[in-house]
Amino acid sequence: MKYFERMKELRNERKETQTQVANAIGATMRQYQRYEAGEQKPGLDYLMALADHFQVSLDYLTGRTDER
Repeated sequence: MKYFERMKELRNERKETQTQVANAIGATMRQYQRYEAGEQKPGLDYLMALADHFQVSLDYLTGRTDER
């Protein structure tokens, strides 16, 4: 699974909007939309913020493992 697919899956599991996640990680709404669409790769700071927000490992978030 690709990172942007995993991001969308995690967001939907938590029933959050893109705006809520963007605010939680300190990104703009458009920036987060680009991440989730696979148009732009998030930098390390945003990846760490996303992993913390979704309470998963970076490896899980980026699709390197299926273990949360």
